[in-house]
Amino acid sequence: MKHTVEIVAHRGASRDAPENTLTAVKLGWVQGADAVEIDVHLTADGEVAVIHDPTLMRTTGRNARVDETTLESIQKLDAGVWKGAAWRGERVPTLGQVLATVPKGRRLFIEMKAAEGLAPALQRAVAASAVEAERIVLISFDSVALREAKHALAGSRALFLADTPEGDPEKLPGLIRFCHEEGFDGLGVSAGWPIDAALVERLRNENLELHVWTINDMRRARALADAGVASITTDRPGWLREKLSDR
Repeated sequence: MKHTVEIVAHRGASRDAPENTLTAVKLGWVQGADAVEIDVHLTADGEVAVIHDPTLMRTTGRNARVDETTLESIQKLDAGVWKGAAWRGERVPTLGQVLATVPKGRRLFIEMKAAEGLAPALQRAVAASAVEAERIVLISFDSVALREAKHALAGSRALFLADTPEGDPEKLPGLIRFCHEEGFDGLGVSAGWPIDAALVERLRNENLELHVWTINDMRRARALADAGVASITTDRPGWLREKLSDR
């Protein structure tokens, strides 16, 4: 049976709309993404805000930390105009607002930043939504945050993130062992990893999944799909879906 790779919209359809906004998330669904990936931070008042950076400067222009600013203050800021005047008025959403957009049968990848209290806040947001924990994929470079969140969200999947330097084949046995020790379900690795079918099969034999980010090159995407990776994260989910379907 032919393997079908899952297409994940990176921060929503972030090539076409401001990253991590409701517009980008909804556009990801419209473009046919199987899942959307978002980033989350805790605000000063313990709410889960959907934003990549620890500070507000890059996407809202305010020189302040997310964890030192209340949600009310954050949501008064413009999170879209940095990408163009057409996006003026976009706001930093909450996790709850994003969860409300997830269609039946599709998944949400949540990249967590390390923060005390994040795991229970995630649990509360998911419990208050119509999205089952089984449709949540937790991802993080921080093993403590990932372990705590997976414990809080029983039934969710957890992927440990590894960037290019960790792609040395000699380090793979250690990463496999680490995932087993921590109870993680697989690895999310960057585009620079040397990935082939043998590597995917090696992980699969260890009952671990391999997911790859962020791919916007069609030749690379096709090679990864042929290798059998579980998912490809991209800024262009609609384009990637069309191109892979054309083969």
